[in-house]
Amino acid sequence: MASIRKELAQYGVTPRKRWGQHFLVDRNILGKVIRAAELQKDDVVLEVGAGSGEMTVALAREVKKVVAVEIDRKLVRLLKEKTEVFANITVIEGDVLEMDFHQLGDEVTQRLKVVANLPYQISTPLLFRFIESRDRFSSLTLMLQREVAERMIAPPGGKDYGPLSIFIQSVSDLSIPFYIKPSAFFPPPKVESAVVHLVWKKRPLVRPEEEGWFKKVVKGCFGYRRKRLVNALRHADFPLPEDIEQRIEKIGIEPGRRPGTLTIQEFARLADALRS
Repeated sequence: MASIRKELAQYGVTPRKRWGQHFLVDRNILGKVIRAAELQKDDVVLEVGAGSGEMTVALAREVKKVVAVEIDRKLVRLLKEKTEVFANITVIEGDVLEMDFHQLGDEVTQRLKVVANLPYQISTPLLFRFIESRDRFSSLTLMLQREVAERMIAPPGGKDYGPLSIFIQSVSDLSIPFYIKPSAFFPPPKVESAVVHLVWKKRPLVRPEEEGWFKKVVKGCFGYRRKRLVNALRHADFPLPEDIEQRIEKIGIEPGRRPGTLTIQEFARLADALRS
């Protein structure tokens, strides 16, 4: 703990709440995260929120190349100086939410593995960006807020089940290898974290060309999750056929069910049935 405080102070870095800066300082946990990522020597890893570079250096010793992204200019300076002896580390200063994952440099042509300690504030929108660009990645190993991780794996019928659960489970197989106590970070966050390991399904439950419509239907249903399914859809802000109820019944779904009870397979059938 003393070393990370000293190092950050040397570069004038004060952990910023705005960027969700919580630095992993437990080396045992760091090792467990790297093992969970199932890395190979010829892998290229994208690290988001590289921070003080402890994970960056550990990854560089395991894989062919590490692309480390950091938004904080002072930390970028720390990272570049700390990793200058590693020929296989590239440090990029920038906002990952605005990054084109297909343009990370001419030398990065293979699919990437993501290993990251995600800032809590951007974890959900970044997950959706990873899904949209999933042809660029082979796996994701992410440290994020326990609440978000449990929403990702939530089954139908529970309070955590929603659009995030459905979109991620429709395209990937995921697990939570372990949880992390706040004391493993500096400064410690107010909540527990979780490590999520995710790989894409070989056969996603929804065809890529139909994903846009599928997402629209799911979001429309969960916009009114306490209403009956048919009524939730009638309140959605996109055009639907007039015979909604008949179409729902035709695919074997009771129109009076609550949206949160439908399985992902049922949502896929529903979206297909409602296509005009």
